[in-house]
Amino acid sequence: MAAINDLLRQIPDTSLRDRLEQEFARLSKNKKFGLVFEEHIPECTPLYDVPVKRGSTVALKTGHINDLYTVLKIEEDIALCRNKTTGDTRNIPVSELVSVAQFGEPIFPMLQPIAAVENAPDSNLWHTIIEADNYHALQLLEYLYPKKVDCIYIDPPYNTGARDWKYNNDYVDSTDNWRHSKWLSMMQKRLKIAKRILADDGVLITTIDDNEYAHLWILLHEIFPNLTHTCITIQHNPGGTQGKKFSVTHEYAIFSYSSESTIFRKQHTGGDVYNLRRWGSTSGRYEGATCFYPVILDSNYNIIGFGDLLDEELHPTAQVEYNADGTIYVWPIDKNGIEKKWRYGRDTVESVKDRMFIEKRGNRIEIILRRESEPPKTVWTDPLYNAEAHGTDMLKTIIGGGFSYPKSLYAVHDALLFAVSGKKNALIVDFFAGSGTTLHAVNLLNVEDNGNRRCILVTNNEVSDAESKALREQGYQPGDPEWEKHGICRSVTWPRIKYSILGKRDDGTILSGEYYTNQTVSKEVERSFYQLGFIDNPTELTTNAKKQLVSLLRGKDGKSQLPQSLVKADSKFIVSDKHSATILFDVNAVNEWLEALEDQDHITDFYIVVKSAATFKEIKAQVSNLLGPMNVTLQVKRPMSDGFPANVEYFKLGFLDKNSVSLGQQFREILPLLWLKSGAIGRRPEINSDEEPDMLILPQNGFAVLVDEAKYAEFAKKISEVNNIKVVYFVTNSEEAFREMTDGIKIKNTYQLYRDYIDNFVLGSRRDS
Repeated sequence: MAAINDLLRQIPDTSLRDRLEQEFARLSKNKKFGLVFEEHIPECTPLYDVPVKRGSTVALKTGHINDLYTVLKIEEDIALCRNKTTGDTRNIPVSELVSVAQFGEPIFPMLQPIAAVENAPDSNLWHTIIEADNYHALQLLEYLYPKKVDCIYIDPPYNTGARDWKYNNDYVDSTDNWRHSKWLSMMQKRLKIAKRILADDGVLITTIDDNEYAHLWILLHEIFPNLTHTCITIQHNPGGTQGKKFSVTHEYAIFSYSSESTIFRKQHTGGDVYNLRRWGSTSGRYEGATCFYPVILDSNYNIIGFGDLLDEELHPTAQVEYNADGTIYVWPIDKNGIEKKWRYGRDTVESVKDRMFIEKRGNRIEIILRRESEPPKTVWTDPLYNAEAHGTDMLKTIIGGGFSYPKSLYAVHDALLFAVSGKKNALIVDFFAGSGTTLHAVNLLNVEDNGNRRCILVTNNEVSDAESKALREQGYQPGDPEWEKHGICRSVTWPRIKYSILGKRDDGTILSGEYYTNQTVSKEVERSFYQLGFIDNPTELTTNAKKQLVSLLRGKDGKSQLPQSLVKADSKFIVSDKHSATILFDVNAVNEWLEALEDQDHITDFYIVVKSAATFKEIKAQVSNLLGPMNVTLQVKRPMSDGFPANVEYFKLGFLDKNSVSLGQQFREILPLLWLKSGAIGRRPEINSDEEPDMLILPQNGFAVLVDEAKYAEFAKKISEVNNIKVVYFVTNSEEAFREMTDGIKIKNTYQLYRDYIDNFVLGSRRDS
């Protein structure tokens, strides 16, 4: 029905159009249940770089993209065109026409290099940005990476009713009765192809808000019936929107994953670490028969294992012992030289090895233990997810300009963290890339854990509504260089990625600001003690007076440190597992208080109600001896000026003529695709001569191509002499020859050019249409 609605708009007779629209509206009132939406007229993409020639499907640059013509002939830059709907013919200047690709028609893509940035010359890792309509780019990605993508992260248009996205080159706004249906049609086409590139253990992450959440939830269940779908609520706007009824502070991230997928757990940070060595009244060596043994480090100070229990009559020579074989023993001895014990016995310590790290403090080495990791929660409220502070403002810091509603870098980072933190070589795709937050987050994730994850961004080069109006008034049209430079990919996505990698802008100015990382450093500090000596008779404090006293206790952030509800009628002190402060009302209960404080490592502030300074100092010493110093874990920050050790290639999606491809005349244009299909390893190879080579053997890129099959013997010999070739392409029209050549080189991944390439897009278009 939506297709009929679009066609009705093209009827020039207003009276007839009005009558038909009325009848159509009456017929369309029939109630439908479930996720029912129209397929709509197939989407079309204008191809400004594809020349108009005889047989081309075209549209007027200033007309509707779905008002299509077929070019019958061209004479003196005038094209005779037949309208595909009415059959009428007319002469149109070629300069006023644009070639059009209809969804469902076979396309033969190529990648035109636009720019590159290399800030890790010693790394073989190269990210990719593709400027393109994401539907055609997804068709390309299906050829390159079928079932090979570890994570797809997308932030599609939220369809709020603002003029923020287009369907068939027209903005969809709140007045469009079919805006939800068009949105679903658009998403369905893309998610169907995304399903074919997602690995069996891959994770799809889709962000959305309330406008389309319910529809998307059902659509995901229909397209991915075998996946589990979990909705995460993210507080991205703590201040809330200025709504009439409610102030909205959240959006959603839907995680879709299979039984084979892993949702990784998040390591604790902040104060969630503690010393492996025990302290306090029961921390001595001989109070734990199985807890005195060495933690063994290698010469690079990596924890490699644990030694045997030491006989009771033997003693280490020092807290840190350096052995002749290069290993290092670390014993549970405190800074006063007193032999203590580890928190875990020798028979259980292996289970927590992965949570240990070391801190070097002078000539001492402390073994620090992170608390056990935990699965992600379904509500995220970290201040770092604030999209204004860590999305909009960060983008302004980097490129000096704005972009509508970029995601917080850290919200995207953490979403990817749960999907790929255990996959350091993961392939990540975002085909609604917008300002490029996903690639930015991948670079941050890689630098935190020395990962080698690769990211592919796809975004169009759409010009905003306001800018497009201004450019048209100046006489520019889509496809003109002046128009294209204002598009999102060229003016936002690429500069952001380039500047964030280099740590500086094109004009040489250095990026200011810092990134928050998930790396931490532990620092030992003393706990804070406060004498409350202004009370004359502490033992006579009433319950109400104690509550008033507790209400006065404020932390550095100005917030109350203890709730008054913890005060009971007989409270002599307060010790809580959930609060970082404690108070002793009655010094006569000091021993009972100290016993309650045993192992309460999280308590940082101690309030003691006592008039005597000497008594206060004595109790302070007892607490210090019991709990020892405090390990404060600080989050490591990374200066933006440091950039990232990463490399990126920026391409624009183009299209080739099928006949030329079939004849093997487009090798130069196909070569970037072969590089990507082989893993985008190393710097992209180029052909510098005008002549097509007989063969290419590229161990630095991990692939080889035999162009002239008559040279097979020479090619096979050269292949056998190198070790890094993982993928081989044979240019041949004979399937039998392809099989024989494949058998002769004994390399697993081989492809037949150009048959493999052509068949993929012909069959794919049939399946998608």
